[in-house]
Amino acid sequence: MNIKKRLDEEVLKRNSLDEINQDNLDPIMVAHRHNDPTIALICALFAYGNVKQIVKFLDSLDFDLLQADDVKIQATLKNHYYRFQKGEDVVALFIALKRLSAQTSLESVFQEAYNVDKNLIEGINACISKILSLNSHKSQGYNFLVGKVTLKTKGAGALKRWMMYLRWMVRDDNIDMGLWSGVDRADLIMPLDTHTFKVGHKLGLLKRKTYDLEAAIELTKKLKSFDKNDPLKYDFALYRLGQEKKV
Repeated sequence: MNIKKRLDEEVLKRNSLDEINQDNLDPIMVAHRHNDPTIALICALFAYGNVKQIVKFLDSLDFDLLQADDVKIQATLKNHYYRFQKGEDVVALFIALKRLSAQTSLESVFQEAYNVDKNLIEGINACISKILSLNSHKSQGYNFLVGKVTLKTKGAGALKRWMMYLRWMVRDDNIDMGLWSGVDRADLIMPLDTHTFKVGHKLGLLKRKTYDLEAAIELTKKLKSFDKNDPLKYDFALYRLGQEKKV
């Protein structure tokens, strides 16, 4: 079968919130519940590892703490931990994002940097820099959670969780939230994970063997040949095909 035709059919089939339920968990379930860009970022940044554990952890968080004082955030979250993040890392993220919201918004920080050259990576770099500047906390777990500024694509991390967050924010359909305006869907880059990386290779959409940002860009370019204005409409379908081992 023609690959584009098959993927277009998968997109139509998968573009439904029925695709996300207790049997087919996804961190966007929690993000949808709150419909807030800052909470959605927390959901995206913790979206690594076993999806049941991700959703369980996100469900344990009290997002009202984003309006609380530092002492209350510290007292409430000090024993919350998830994989590489200790309680102090979770506390640090909440405090940094609370401070960011008091000054500006994630959308404004992203947009200012992105608008210069319509460069998604520059927008992400600006957000990472801003978050890290708002809290002096440093640890391996916190640095992994927030990410690091990326100046190269080859050999660099794929920024998967940030790319997924931007898909949620920019695209607007039955899965994605569309809370931001002013970012072109055509500029989005694939949130490359192990599923989409493998499926991309199996379907002949991706040749690069290294799992990095360059591979994410290569796969996105290929998907642009299917839909130049909205290449990431294929992301969720590719992810599910890989997750369900249907390719």
